Amino acid sequence: MIACPLLAAAVVAWPVYAGSIGTKPDGVVELYTSQGCGSCPPADAVLKQLVAEGKVVALAFHVDYWDYRGWVDNLALPENTARQNAYRKALGLTGVYTPQAILNGREHVNGQDGGKIRRRIDEMRNADSGLTIPVSIEKTSPDRLLINIGDGPAAKNPVRVLLAYFNKETIVSIPDGENGGRNVSYANSVRAMETVGMWDGKSQKIEIPLTEIASKKASGCAVLLQEMLGEGKPGPIIGASIMTKP
Repeated sequence: MIACPLLAAAVVAWPVYAGSIGTKPDGVVELYTSQGCGSCPPADAVLKQLVAEGKVVALAFHVDYWDYRGWVDNLALPENTARQNAYRKALGLTGVYTPQAILNGREHVNGQDGGKIRRRIDEMRNADSGLTIPVSIEKTSPDRLLINIGDGPAAKNPVRVLLAYFNKETIVSIPDGENGGRNVSYANSVRAMETVGMWDGKSQKIEIPLTEIASKKASGCAVLLQEMLGEGKPGPIIGASIMTKP
C-alpha cells in the first residue's frame, strides 16, 4: 500500500525554497536506496531528517537491482539505477551499493552516516567545492514556474540544467523481503528527471509549465546544475534549488 496524496490543484501553491537568485542551499544529497535492502531504513530516516532540516537539497533515488529478493520496490526506476551506475564510473568505484549517498555529485558515503554527510557538506561548502552558482525557483503565474540561474565562471565541462520530479512523502507497507512487516516513510522519492537546458556561465531564466510537473504525478521538483563528464558521466553539482507544495 502506498499513501501518496497528490492534488494537482495544490501544485500552484508551492512555496519557494530559495527565495531569491542570491540564495543557495548548503549542498545536494542523493540517496540511492531500495525497499528490498535491509540496511536502507536507517538511511531513509537520515534523508527524511535532512529534508526536515531544510539546509540541503535531499533526494531519494530508488534502485531496482534488489527486486529479486522477495519484494519489488514500487518506487524504483531503471533510470535511477542507471544514474547510480554512471556515478560509479565517474567516481572510479568497482561497484554500487545501497544505501549510498552522493554528495554534490563529487563523492560518496554510507547513507546511514548522517553525521558524516552533514560534516562533508559543510567542508565542501567552506572549501568552495559546494554550490557556487545561485539557482532559485519561483512561481511567476498561476500555471508557470521560473528557474533563475545566476552567472559565474564557466565550468570546464558542459553543464546541464536538470529538473527532478519527486514525491514529498510516500508511506509504504512492505509485506515481504528483507524489510517485510515494516511500514517505511520515504521522503522526496524521485519519479522522473529530465534536462531542461544548458548553462554556459551566463545568467539564465527557464520557464516550466506547472502542468508538466502535475503530469509526472509529483508533489515537488528540484533543479540541479550539474557538470557532465566524458561519456555522459555525471560530475560536480554546482547549483541547486528545490520546491515542494505545503
